[in-house]
Amino acid sequence: MDTLPADALSLALLTFVLGMKHGFDADHLATIDGLTRYNARRNPALARYCGTLFSLGHGGVVIVIALSVAALAGQWAVPDWFELLGSLISIAFLLGLGLLNLNAVLRAGPDQVVQPVGLKGRLLGQLGQVSHPALVALVGALFALSFDTLSQAAFFALSASSLGGWQHALGLALLFMLGMLLTDGINGLWIARLIARADQIALVASRVMGLVVAGVSLLVAAFGLAKLLSPAVEAWADGKELAFGLLLVAIIAGSFFWSLRLTRRLAPAGSLEA
Repeated sequence: MDTLPADALSLALLTFVLGMKHGFDADHLATIDGLTRYNARRNPALARYCGTLFSLGHGGVVIVIALSVAALAGQWAVPDWFELLGSLISIAFLLGLGLLNLNAVLRAGPDQVVQPVGLKGRLLGQLGQVSHPALVALVGALFALSFDTLSQAAFFALSASSLGGWQHALGLALLFMLGMLLTDGINGLWIARLIARADQIALVASRVMGLVVAGVSLLVAAFGLAKLLSPAVEAWADGKELAFGLLLVAIIAGSFFWSLRLTRRLAPAGSLEA
């Protein structure tokens, strides 16, 4: 985990960007994809809101974690090994997700829509197929019980506590959730739109997002590994966390909206009213 900026405005902006970036996580995309597709058949009225509900459940746990860490900030110090372990786990997951999603794009048939591949979703079993708003939010909450989310919430809560207590930690947790809500909510709407289309444009759009998710995952993993192995790379990257976060969000969001544009182009009248 990178060192976070000490001033309140930069910390708040970085936290919001981290929330947006977290919402583009391949595991999030894969699970929201599955929930949306399941409800497109079982509960169409709920399908387009699966991303939003997932994000609200996920963000609720982040808020609880942030407040808990803020309350214990004066009594607990982060172990030296925590940052290294978090980096290694993050790199391993990103490599796995990148390779799995790249394989999904390469193996998809010419008439198949590429569905994002996740790791955590496979552990949930039947919980990935629910048709009640509270249960969709519960799936999001369960996703937050992972090392990457816990460590991220803990680190910005500790940084917020140094600026002024639990109120700042709550504010940052809400900003993180807002950023994640933006990307996950839009993702759910986009998938619902994609499901409504079964044409060449939908096939192309899904491949664009699959390749971008795979490429960004592998790129971030490679950069994280380079920082661990090279002090020069780590020194160069120090202080640039916000710029890197904005760049990644811009790349993924640009590809995302391009894919969304593809699904809207030449759409027959009424075909998107699912």
